[in-house]
Amino acid sequence: MSFLSLLSNDATGYGPIFEEEPLDIVYTKESPDRLISMNCRARANPAPTYRWRRDNWEIKLMELPNEHYSLVGGNLIINNPEEKKHAGTYVCVAKNVYGTVISKEAKVKFGYLEEFPDEERDPVTVKEGQGAVLLCAPPKRWPTEVTFRWIYNEFPVFLHPDKRRFVSQSTGNLYISKVEASDAGNYSCYVFNPQIGKGVYSKFIPLISTEEKKRYKADLVVKFPDTTAMLNYNVTLECFALGNPAPHIVWRKIGATDLPASAQVSMSGALLHLYNVQYEDSAGYECEAINQKWQDWHQAWLYVEAAPEWAVTINNTQKDVGSEHTMSCVANGKPGPYIRWLKDGYSYGKGELKFSSLTFEDSGMYQCIAENYWGIIYASAELRVIACAPTFELNPVKKYLLGANNGRVVIECKPRAAPRPRFTWTKGKEVLFNNSRISIMFDGSLEILNATRNDEGVYTCLAENDRGKANSTGTLTITEATQITVAPEDTQVMVGEEVHLQCQASFDPSLDITFIWSLDFRVIDFYLEWKHYERIMDSGELKIMNVQLRHEGRYTCTAQTVVDNVTASADLKVKGLPAPPGGVRVEEIRDTSVKLVWNRGADHGNPILGYTIQTRDVYALTEVDWRDASTCKYRSIPPEGGMMADVVDLYPWMEYEFRVYATNEFGDGEASIPSMKIKTWDAVPVVAPTNVGGYGGKDGELIITWTPVQPQYFYGKKFGYVVAFKPHDDVDWWYETISDPETRRYVHRDSSFRVKSNDFQVREFQVKVKTFNSKGDGPYSLSTTIYYPRDVPSESPTDVYSRPVSSHEALVWWIPVMDTGTGLQQKYDDTEPGANRIFVPASMNQTRLENMLPDSHYLIEVRAYNGAGVGPPSEHCEMFTKRAPPSVAPQMWRYISYSGKWLYVWWHHISYDWFGNESFPLYYKVMFRKTGYITGPIYMTGWHFIDFPMPQVGDYELEVRGRYEGGDGPIRKISLAAMLLLALCIVGLGI
Repeated sequence: MSFLSLLSNDATGYGPIFEEEPLDIVYTKESPDRLISMNCRARANPAPTYRWRRDNWEIKLMELPNEHYSLVGGNLIINNPEEKKHAGTYVCVAKNVYGTVISKEAKVKFGYLEEFPDEERDPVTVKEGQGAVLLCAPPKRWPTEVTFRWIYNEFPVFLHPDKRRFVSQSTGNLYISKVEASDAGNYSCYVFNPQIGKGVYSKFIPLISTEEKKRYKADLVVKFPDTTAMLNYNVTLECFALGNPAPHIVWRKIGATDLPASAQVSMSGALLHLYNVQYEDSAGYECEAINQKWQDWHQAWLYVEAAPEWAVTINNTQKDVGSEHTMSCVANGKPGPYIRWLKDGYSYGKGELKFSSLTFEDSGMYQCIAENYWGIIYASAELRVIACAPTFELNPVKKYLLGANNGRVVIECKPRAAPRPRFTWTKGKEVLFNNSRISIMFDGSLEILNATRNDEGVYTCLAENDRGKANSTGTLTITEATQITVAPEDTQVMVGEEVHLQCQASFDPSLDITFIWSLDFRVIDFYLEWKHYERIMDSGELKIMNVQLRHEGRYTCTAQTVVDNVTASADLKVKGLPAPPGGVRVEEIRDTSVKLVWNRGADHGNPILGYTIQTRDVYALTEVDWRDASTCKYRSIPPEGGMMADVVDLYPWMEYEFRVYATNEFGDGEASIPSMKIKTWDAVPVVAPTNVGGYGGKDGELIITWTPVQPQYFYGKKFGYVVAFKPHDDVDWWYETISDPETRRYVHRDSSFRVKSNDFQVREFQVKVKTFNSKGDGPYSLSTTIYYPRDVPSESPTDVYSRPVSSHEALVWWIPVMDTGTGLQQKYDDTEPGANRIFVPASMNQTRLENMLPDSHYLIEVRAYNGAGVGPPSEHCEMFTKRAPPSVAPQMWRYISYSGKWLYVWWHHISYDWFGNESFPLYYKVMFRKTGYITGPIYMTGWHFIDFPMPQVGDYELEVRGRYEGGDGPIRKISLAAMLLLALCIVGLGI
């Protein structure tokens, strides 16, 4: 069948389009089905036939019988697959009379996981405190992506990684940063391949620890290499160190103040996960291992590349025989994709395809292929070359045509024809030729300029090519032109006011006219924007209500008929708050200041009086937690007209973002979009710890305490504390470095501190604490004297007194013992072990007890304590907590007056039983509120009736609750709508 006859017989036919393509398959010999199924399905008319290729060789499915291959629909079935015969790259070929397409490639690979060798593993002997590495030496496998775990002593007891122990998912090795006695045992490496569902484990490796506890410096033994990640995928970087104490791992992105927002650190710092990697994540990354002996670091680079993705693709195209045609496609990717073409399944060039004169042989299915290291993508389209005589059957010339007087008239002539026909126009019997007013356009349309009544008549388009000819006729009528008679005028208005823009037009009485308004070329939707825009009926007038700054701009009125349209425009200026500044950015960064630059926003008709700069740091509680910044005088930047200011009094080594808003006589304008986040330079800390103190403990312990410095005062990385202490009479200080910035106490043990029988005085120690970071040392705190007690307190607090506050709270007072802390016990008719304890500083002589039981009997005693222990108890103080408030809220009724302006409320008192377990009512609290307006609260004692004014229409809330000896009771809340015009009566309704 020829292409021409096919085109005429089946105009709805089309070439194959893949709906399902084969996927990569990993097959294992243990598969119970003993077959491989590769799916392929294409949509086409007529239905396609299917063939398959393996490694570019066609599989003979029809000609020769095959014990392994069979075809079911378009799917290829491989029975009893063998690796040597059936592993390889497969493609599906779909074909019909319009052309052939090839599916994307699918690989068939045979998965396996070999066993570990049977040889016994050598034991690993290591001293306690040293690091250890147990080698996995995994067997050969496919796919290579497996998970590693370690068995401890027996299956299935798996080792759980923590700060000391790490299992590399790259090598499978087990790393122990410092070996402890409990680590001794037998270890086996377990390898599991999830794609084939198989796991194997090695012979046990004995780990023997010998007793010797030393400190070892941090030593990185797992170091991530230079890594290439794929765009929008996840990547994990590994870093682990040996050392005693166990090192702490810190990650950084080189050249940035912080890790990417998608980054997450896990496994006690050993793993850095980067999720949904983007090009901007490409950078150097550093891991640093820190302990008290040493610090070690490693740097490597992360590269981000991408698989091909279509930017410009191809589409089905129908072209005339003999015409020119170009086919091109563009793909993004990194590295840049290579572009090649297929036609009906065979190679057809690369780059861009150009046809200078199409022939019928150029018809077919074309595929553009883009590929790089990371992948390959296909785009398919049909090119159909046609030839036919002109016909107006589908698109005749319009039978009745209208044109405006003195306007431009275009009469379209678009027959279906191939090749392109020659066009001839006639008016009546007169043949038309191109002149100053009349011209025949390239697409066959007839153009008439400055049309008049004389141009009315019957027009015929004649189209002719080498296949035949055809014509089509229409009648042209000229109408009066539409003209704007009243145009809108430029207007200036204040925010909140109302403005009217006029628009009137004259038009042909036989036509209908429509007025369309647009703001800055955007058509106004009166249905969606009814709060501000209204079109006056029977005219083109535009009414703008409650004008806002966003309504400023150029308004265009378009008077439109079916024949022509005409427009008129006017500018509306709105005076109000200044617009937000733009382009806020930081140009210079120092330790406590930055240079901030921004562009002026519109002043909206009023001079800008000043600018306010606000900052938000990383410790902001909410997104709206902005604070005014301290600035030097801002100044303009010629000749651009921008603004600049120095923002001072910032914290060093703090992440900030900035925004700016302007002020004029109307008030403060909207704030700018925040700047990009920056981090100030680091500096030496200047804040010392506070509340330095401590006490002596048992067995030679000296406990030193302090309040840690807040993070904003760290001023740099590697922040920590230096604790200095000495006996009162000694000259030399002892020093200890603390690297954890959140530490609030240090315990020093020295047997010489123990109290001896011949010690007659309490020992005194001088202590002080200072801060440090990577830039240097900060100041010391004031020296404080702490005492090492000879014994526990011998005296007890006196005059213990308590008073219940509610059903679950009480207050307690006492006269304290000097120079000790105080411990408080509360007992609920129970023995000593059941007591609740509260510890109070020695500077206080009262406290509040909470979470007590209602209507309960308590015994309270107070003891003094110091570092040596707890002293004798005070005399018991007895107390009864109050009974609990009722569990139900008052029942309430309400009534709205006939005018709708007054609300009357009454409620029932909660009945009180003198012999019950609920407390006595004191008063009732009534709250009446409307959004933005609150009446109350009002406290009522003996009354149970009250009235409220309702000055506005809206939704109201009413609350009533009882206050009892034991505390507040539950709330009774109702909602109601207030009405001024129609009275709403709800009488006797119990809520």
